[in-house]
Amino acid sequence: MITAIVLIDTDAARIPEVAQTISDVPGVSEVYSVTGDVDLIAVVRVRAHEDLADVIANHVSKIDGVLRTQTYIAFTTYSKHDLEAAFAIGLED
Repeated sequence: MITAIVLIDTDAARIPEVAQTISDVPGVSEVYSVTGDVDLIAVVRVRAHEDLADVIANHVSKIDGVLRTQTYIAFTTYSKHDLEAAFAIGLED
């Protein structure tokens, strides 16, 4: 699994609509509206680099209102959430 963090600049007047449209793209797991130098941050999880190129170049970048993207590929994940989820597989609530 390849995880990428995508920083997204948008038309400021359309942030909520752009965020919702991005969140509907297959491969996008989360979209955050943030403070700072960018408007949105998306987390993309795909199986192959080619899939990542498709999600970013062919979908996210072409959404009306997206002005610019910067993509960072994660090498290693350090997350209690991921570890807890892995150990909880097969457990019933």
